[in-house]
Amino acid sequence: MSEQTSAALALVVVGMCGSGKSSVASYLRRKGWPVVRFGEITMRELERRGLPVCEANERLVRQELRAEHGMDAYAKMLLPTIRDHLSRGPVVLDGLYSWSEYKYLLANLPEHLLVVAVVAPRKLRYARLAARPERPLTHEEAFSRDLAEIETLEKGGPIAMADETILNTGTLEQLENAVEQILQKHSGRKS
Repeated sequence: MSEQTSAALALVVVGMCGSGKSSVASYLRRKGWPVVRFGEITMRELERRGLPVCEANERLVRQELRAEHGMDAYAKMLLPTIRDHLSRGPVVLDGLYSWSEYKYLLANLPEHLLVVAVVAPRKLRYARLAARPERPLTHEEAFSRDLAEIETLEKGGPIAMADETILNTGTLEQLENAVEQILQKHSGRKS
């Protein structure tokens, strides 16, 4: 990652399902940061096709879009929106999945990216996923999603290459404090 300080920050939140990515994005949204959510592409496509929102349909759409447009499809589709936000200030990118998406954004926005991995033990992630009010997942669905995201969506690469990592095993306040520490560490950049 470039050390230039004149570029607006594109904070990329990566992690496995249930790790706390959306909580980080929501926190930054409350602080006034716009959020570009990669999963919105999937939701819009489900709606366009008239398919119900469920894990199986979401996976089908993600895999079909990437089969048709390449593994970096979501990053390509969202690049104009991301650039538009960056022209005005910092932006959060929530839900980058694939290694190809990471490489595409790194090639197109190298001076902007700060990749933050949010990680949590699998048992805790699965408990969170089962308890979430919107689109809860059973243990079996969560495990199946993990396998699919690692095996077919190249999800491990961006997590491994993160510039910063947050271990999210505590309270929401602790997670938000960890985000603030990262922002302070990178405060020389426009945010």
